Amino acid sequence: MKTLKLSFSYLLAMLLLLGHFAQAQTSTVSTDKPKGMSKSLKGGLLGGLGGAVVGGAVGRAFGKSHTAQGAILGAVVGGGAGALIGRKMDKQAAELRRDLEGATVERVGEGIKITFASGILFASNSSNLTSAATGNIDELATTLQKYADTNIVIDGHTDSSGSDAINQPLSQRRAQAVANELTAKGVDNSRITATGYGSSQPVASNATEAGKAQNRRVEVAIFANEKMQKAAKKGQL
Repeated sequence: MKTLKLSFSYLLAMLLLLGHFAQAQTSTVSTDKPKGMSKSLKGGLLGGLGGAVVGGAVGRAFGKSHTAQGAILGAVVGGGAGALIGRKMDKQAAELRRDLEGATVERVGEGIKITFASGILFASNSSNLTSAATGNIDELATTLQKYADTNIVIDGHTDSSGSDAINQPLSQRRAQAVANELTAKGVDNSRITATGYGSSQPVASNATEAGKAQNRRVEVAIFANEKMQKAAKKGQL
């Protein structure tokens, strides 16, 4: 029943987002369609007509605890404020893509999702960061300190090899290891939430080695905190 409710909430949120985005597109004055739109511009279109209402609906549907992407979507503001937040996130994402070696940096909604393959950060069955990984996380810490008005969610994931009794604690320790390194480099611990999901949130099939490698990962979500949201709503970002 819980899974069904979450699935329905996810579907509802997506329908709201897609429907409102379509409405925003059809209400533009210009007939010239640009070849590409930045994430911040899409955020502005999303919020053009009642985006704050849609943002609130998405936030209620996802909450802030259902994995990295859910945390970002759960913090959607929408409207002009969402566009301002989006522009700030565009800049931060560009810096992260430049500085983080081997990581995948994506702009999602009004936030940023970073995916580190576990093989980049940890040895097999270990939750100790490798020396190379420490340098990468330290680069992340530098950027997070520069953009201090954000919250950070760190999720650890494993493949399905082994039992949940092993995988879930391992994923938690790995998420916490990343959180601890960020804190050691000066990132305020109050900004960070670290959670392990074991093998419960696969992004690929566990039937192949390639799929398992994709599932062994740490995801980091970065999204506006209450202070940034308030500033954006006042047009002060």
